[in-house]
Amino acid sequence: MSTAFNVLAAVFMVAVVVVLIRGLVNMLRGGPGSTSNRLMQARVVLQFVALVLILLAFYFGRGA
Repeated sequence: MSTAFNVLAAVFMVAVVVVLIRGLVNMLRGGPGSTSNRLMQARVVLQFVALVLILLAFYFGRGA
């Protein structure tokens, strides 16, 4: 069970990095602020989901 959470957490961590890079590129190119804001909100949500999955992996990985 914890392996599934580990894989999902890794997928969400990669998604966080992708959204972060897209946000930085948008900011460096002088893109619209609304796009930067949406990307920042998406990054925060993805970070939250990744953190929850990591905590669940720890919980189920300890033999509970």
